[in-house]
This record gives sequence, structure tokens and C-alpha cells, in this order.
Amino acid sequence: MRIIFGLVLVIGVALAGFAVHMTRGYLSTYQAELDREKAMRSSSVQTEEIYVALEQLTYGEPILPEKVKKVLWPVDAIPAQPFMTEEQLFPEGPDVLRAALRTIEPMEPLMGAKVTRPGEKAGVAARLSKGMRAFAIRVDVSSGVSGLLRPGDRVDVYWTGRLPNAASETTKLIQSSMPLVAVDQSADEERQTTVIARTVTVEATPTEVAALATAQSTGRLSLALVGRDDDTVVAGVEIDKNTLLGIEEQEYVEAPSEEVCTIRTRKGGEIIVTQIPCAD
Repeated sequence: MRIIFGLVLVIGVALAGFAVHMTRGYLSTYQAELDREKAMRSSSVQTEEIYVALEQLTYGEPILPEKVKKVLWPVDAIPAQPFMTEEQLFPEGPDVLRAALRTIEPMEPLMGAKVTRPGEKAGVAARLSKGMRAFAIRVDVSSGVSGLLRPGDRVDVYWTGRLPNAASETTKLIQSSMPLVAVDQSADEERQTTVIARTVTVEATPTEVAALATAQSTGRLSLALVGRDDDTVVAGVEIDKNTLLGIEEQEYVEAPSEEVCTIRTRKGGEIIVTQIPCAD
């Protein structure tokens, strides 16, 4: 009987020890999970809801409510001018639509810079910044960079004409790095076809518009394409024929005439003129 009692006691102690061990293991695992969850929460990415396109939207295409949706987007990666609410995207109601100013890819965020204002169609007016004006410049194959220009490019504008009292024509840089908002009647930056433009439209201040209008009426305007990443400041460019060919203008100074002194002598009815040394 004592042997059985002792055996039961040993088994009970062993089971109790095993239960304690299992409980400690469970508590350790539970604590580890709590610590891991806490660490994940501390390092989790903060998000906000913004509108994205459900399908590709090309230039001029209206932005319909069924073509957009709200998704969670990392706060640190939200682009400029996002649309976070329906009131921001359709402030005048879903019937007053916006249009795409450039191609918007599927799941790409909608941004203010890529869409028109409510009810406005895509065009030159939608691309102008506040206080700026659109001015059309007549171009041809040579002056228009041979059809290589697209909306969104930047150009230098050169004037060629004859200055007052000048013997030859002069070419001068009058405006630098002006943005193009349209080529002919198209403001689509992603147009694939190359055309020889007859006019290009630049974005300019009212003062620049006045300067360009005067230059266009008094001479010929030519354009030079500026590189996409070129931020060089260019000014004071002026070339005439003599500068181009390296001809130095010579100044002609008229030599002073030598002073001549004379005396007049009357002999009868005749007057005789005789040169004499001039007195200092």
C-alpha cells in the first residue's frame, strides 16, 4: 500500500512539474507574441486614403466616378495635390467632370497637376499657371527646330533683325527657357506623331508677351530647344556679321588740316596773295 501511495505521489509530482513547465512555455510564447505585435505596431506604415485610377486615362479623357477608387496609400509616399475625398475630386458633383491633362496609369494616384479644374476641358487654358498668358509664335522647319518640339518642352527665343544705324543684321537672345504649352492646336505632351509646326504657343508673363509681340513684328523669331535637365542661366547673347566673321570695325579719324597764313598786297588794281609763316 505504501509502495502504491509513493508511486502515486511521484507521478503526481511529475505531472505537476510538467504542467508548470508547459505553463511557463505558454506564457513565454504569449509574451513573445505580444512583444512582436508591439514591435510591428511601432514600425507599421501609416496610411491615408487617396483616389487612384482604375484604368488608364489618356489626355483629354473625362474622369468618371466609376473609373476611380479610394485606396490606402503610405503617408510618406503621397504625391503632391492628391485627392483624398469625393468633395475634393468632384466639388461640384459627379456630373461636373474633370479631364486628364496627361496619361494616368492604372492604380496611379490622381493629382491636381494632372487633371483639369471641374467642368474644364483639356487644352491650353488648363495648362497656364496663375498670372501667365499664352502667346503664339510663327515658326517653320528651320525656326521651329524641325518638328522636334512638344508641349512641355522649353525653348530659347532668338530675334534676328537690323538695329538702327547697323550695317548688318543682328541675332539676339530675347527670352530664355520659355515653356511650351501647345504645338499648333495640340496641348498633348504625349502625342506620338511628329509634325512640322506652323505655330508654337509659349507661357509668358504679360511683359514677356509685349516683348515677343514687338520682336515678331520687327524681325524674325527662331527657337532653340533646351534640354530637359538643363538649368543653365543664359543671357547677353548677341551676334552680328562682323562678330561672326571676326571682322574688327576700324575707326577713321580725319586728320586736322594744316593752317595756312597769307597776306594780301594790292598793286594797282591787282591783289597779290602771299603765304607767310603763321605766328604762334
